[in-house]
Amino acid sequence: MNTFWLKMAGIVVVILGVIILVNVLSSSGRKPEAEHKPRTLYESAERDRNKFLTKPKPADSGEQESKSPGQRPTMQTPKPPKTVTLYFSELSEIDKIEAERYLNVAVPGRSIGRLQVGFKLMVENCRRIIERWPDSWYAYRAKQMLADMPVRFRRRYHITEEELDLSRFAEPKPGTKPFVVERSE
Repeated sequence: MNTFWLKMAGIVVVILGVIILVNVLSSSGRKPEAEHKPRTLYESAERDRNKFLTKPKPADSGEQESKSPGQRPTMQTPKPPKTVTLYFSELSEIDKIEAERYLNVAVPGRSIGRLQVGFKLMVENCRRIIERWPDSWYAYRAKQMLADMPVRFRRRYHITEEELDLSRFAEPKPGTKPFVVERSE
């Protein structure tokens, strides 16, 4: 009877099937975790905690791989280093506890700031850390957080170039020790 409409429906189904198949084949999988950008506030907060609260390792405690005598060395392509040596001053236990307290308030303050509430909590705590312990690892992380803020918020809170300058940690000074820190992305 009315086979024309039946043929048209069949063609539409075939075309949709081809489009879906092409779409599935062209998106051959998920991106690796390193390229995964957080989509939720919880994921962003978790990434911030991992990034800013990870303690540095002393440079002299580099972990060497132990090879058994029967193993032959394998040829591997060199990878770019993911760590950098920076110099921080050691803090007393009381100063460490106090600096950690400020940093543990600043990191969630950074996550809250993403909600368009503002970064005031983070900026205040970062400034306290930078002012009291300018050569410490905590000041380095505080400066990183300030540098990662959007430019409009840097202007709103009058963040200075000195507060963003990380170069002071690249060269040894009296009273500082070398530490290995993962390169920020």
